[in-house]
Amino acid sequence: MKNDSMLKKYIYNGTEYDTSDDTGFKDSDSISIYEVIRVKKGVALFKEDHVARMINSAKMLDFNMKKTNEEISDEIDKLIKLNDANNHNVKLVCNDLDKDQNFLSYITSGSYNIDEVSKQGAHAIIFKAERTNPNIKVINTSQRDMINNELKEKNALEALLEDEEGNITEGSRSNMFFVKKDKLYTAPSKKVLLGITRSKVMKICDELGIEVVESDIKKSELCEVDGLFMSTTPLGVLAIDSVGDIKLGSSDNEIIKKVVDGYENLAEEYIKNYRNK
Repeated sequence: MKNDSMLKKYIYNGTEYDTSDDTGFKDSDSISIYEVIRVKKGVALFKEDHVARMINSAKMLDFNMKKTNEEISDEIDKLIKLNDANNHNVKLVCNDLDKDQNFLSYITSGSYNIDEVSKQGAHAIIFKAERTNPNIKVINTSQRDMINNELKEKNALEALLEDEEGNITEGSRSNMFFVKKDKLYTAPSKKVLLGITRSKVMKICDELGIEVVESDIKKSELCEVDGLFMSTTPLGVLAIDSVGDIKLGSSDNEIIKKVVDGYENLAEEYIKNYRNK
């Protein structure tokens, strides 16, 4: 596994290492579950949800995590303090699930460079692929490399995954929401990774009175939608203004603007409450 840690220190099996070291990264060849958590203003956003999902991913693979929720949560806080992390991502990786359960936590810029992503709408492509276990966050290096190469070649931020039936299920690193008139449509829960940001979008829409329909969206329907946005931990909610040659103008859509604002308000509220504990 590539060492993409940054800043000063990372933690491997409870021991601190300099980011120039490779201990722990070179031992990550077995099946690995992982989480990426956004750090904003020095606070790990929605940390409890991410830790719970990681432990649940292990259970879905018929393993029990040796680390408890509290231990993982404390390690995240320790890592942030060690690095004075402010606007980054924490990545958690657990492998060797059936034996020692090596646990790695480090600061990374993540799959998106937060500082370089435009908030005015992004470009996406379509990539034919499906996750084997969509509800489990498992590292798939070969598929990730193929998608990254395609994104780089076509100067795109994200890839919409198309299954064998021509349905757009999710993004390669995100969940997707389509706007049709006054409703949002997203793929059924059983077909996608149940993103933490996705769940926050659902909550925001419920509070705003925006109906969300879980339904298959065909690739052929992209020309008919009124807007499209992605939800993902590193970026929150981001409009997709174009997919391939299809222009959408999503960043001007009023429903998407409301969801973006709602998410930012929710994140700020979480930070405030966390600091007041």
